[in-house]
Amino acid sequence: MGALDGRVAIITGAGRGIGREHARLFAAEGAKVVVNDLGGAVDGSGDDRTAAELVAAEIRDQGGEAVANQDDIADWEGGKRLVQQAVETFGDLHVLVNNAGILRDRVIVNMTEEDWDSVIHVHLKGHFVPTRHAATYWREQSKAGREVRASIVNTSSTSGLLGNPGQANYGAAKAGIAAFSVIAAQELGRYGVRVNAVAPAARTRMTESTPGLSDIVKAPNEDQFDVWHPANVSPLVAYLATEDCPATGRVFFVQGGTVRNFQNWTMTESIDRPGRWTVGELKTEMEKLGVAASPDTHSATELS
Repeated sequence: MGALDGRVAIITGAGRGIGREHARLFAAEGAKVVVNDLGGAVDGSGDDRTAAELVAAEIRDQGGEAVANQDDIADWEGGKRLVQQAVETFGDLHVLVNNAGILRDRVIVNMTEEDWDSVIHVHLKGHFVPTRHAATYWREQSKAGREVRASIVNTSSTSGLLGNPGQANYGAAKAGIAAFSVIAAQELGRYGVRVNAVAPAARTRMTESTPGLSDIVKAPNEDQFDVWHPANVSPLVAYLATEDCPATGRVFFVQGGTVRNFQNWTMTESIDRPGRWTVGELKTEMEKLGVAASPDTHSATELS
């Protein structure tokens, strides 16, 4: 018995990298998988539609059940067709793994409007659209009296949760995905849907093309555990997709054999007064919130 026996799962961006490893493990654990991939390059250009079919064929060759889907997950009708294909092919839908994404790294002063729009579009809208159509399906099932035990697993990143220079577009999208996951969990729980997110650290086309990471993510010697192997991420995603997993509204970091909690934005120390602050008062009191007073660069000595 596999951990995902009888579960029908959509996995986006599953033609390569982490998504491919998700699809393979899900199928090995008994899930019926819709392998979605538009087949683009890292920057979103191109259209190699064989990527999804190759993974689906690999799963079928190993005795699993899988079909390919090449719809654009950021397109409204494409996301709708994706959900419909899962239901029409396998009779139901239980899991949505939003994994697809692209990179167009630039520092802000060099970033073009297209660099910004394309990354936000694929990542953020590409998470929303499939989620919206899957959630509509599950809401209808719930209202019809069926017990729904569904799971959505989204893909965030430390670039958004911790920050990374040169990735303002990517980081903003990934931070948005984490917030989107928390809110979606709050909204969809009434329909029997759990929503979580993972922030993976793994060797992919994206990390290999990120300045400063290409050497770090290289595979080690054969006798060493490869902490950057993308397959290390998939067991956590599969666990979050199981029918009886209790987690929802959570964001987890995963790398190698390490899984860590991410803490949502939270309020800590405060300063208070019974009325409105003045600018002068805040200049002094903000030190209590860790805002160090700036040095006086225009001292009397310098000005004399």
